[in-house]
Amino acid sequence: ASRLVPYKRIDLIAQAFTKMPDKKLIIVGDGPEEKKIKTHSGKNVEFIGYQKGDALAKYMQKAKAFVFAADEDFGIMVVEALSAGTPVIAFNKGGVTETIKNGETGILFNEQTVDSIIDAVKTFESKEDIFDSISLSEYAKQFDRKIFEEKLNKFVTEKCEAFFN
Repeated sequence: ASRLVPYKRIDLIAQAFTKMPDKKLIIVGDGPEEKKIKTHSGKNVEFIGYQKGDALAKYMQKAKAFVFAADEDFGIMVVEALSAGTPVIAFNKGGVTETIKNGETGILFNEQTVDSIIDAVKTFESKEDIFDSISLSEYAKQFDRKIFEEKLNKFVTEKCEAFFN
């Protein structure tokens, strides 16, 4: 699930799944890269376009895993996948390094390449049974906006008290 723009690297994910024709990839989203990605995708790669809230949540809940190949500061879709109880297969850079625990909440891969994604999917499948949807959803709660604001407020308050006292 993503905007189909170059830096999201949906092209790599689609190419990886095209090389794994026994697996299905559903791409949720639209954008300027859609036609290019479709051109290089196999029959096992399905494009369903942009989906709003509840429809997107249903796709996330039914997914075996959420694959994420972008290098982003945070990556809100990663946390949304976890919140839906879905493990994540993600590029080990950027905000993902703070939200995904390798082998616990997902599988991390170290290179933005088709082969790295394929290897990560295979690793995921060999460990698929260790991921519990309820535990993943509970883990995601720590990234809730209200909790973030409370932690930030507490941090600032403590630092101000230490500085001014």
